[in-house]
Amino acid sequence: MKHTIIKKVGQIGVPVKDLNRALEFYQQKLGLSLLFHTDSMAFFDCDGMRIMLTIPENETFAHASSVIYFQVSDMNATFEELTSKDVHFIGQPHLIAKKENTETWMVFFQDTEGNMHALMSELVVDERTP
Repeated sequence: MKHTIIKKVGQIGVPVKDLNRALEFYQQKLGLSLLFHTDSMAFFDCDGMRIMLTIPENETFAHASSVIYFQVSDMNATFEELTSKDVHFIGQPHLIAKKENTETWMVFFQDTEGNMHALMSELVVDERTP
């Protein structure tokens, strides 16, 4: 058996242009817990996953981040709450995939810095008809 060197993802880095604006978005609108911040970085906890907002050190890192898929238990309630906080969504929550009795729902949004992220929810559905 091959030994795995990588154990887990330690954090996800998200480049930002305006740290204060991004801090407000991730803390106030998304409701993530701020761990700490400096003049150029902020660290949030997302149920054990650390997200680092950072002003890029140089142009090599000054590009949009990978999409972060935030898992939620109630897609519609979360979508409505974030919409009321002026989070800009791209479309409506929609079914992405269905496998056996599990449906995967998603909706994409942009943060204040132009990064694209998504809400995702996996629902177990009862296939029996009423």
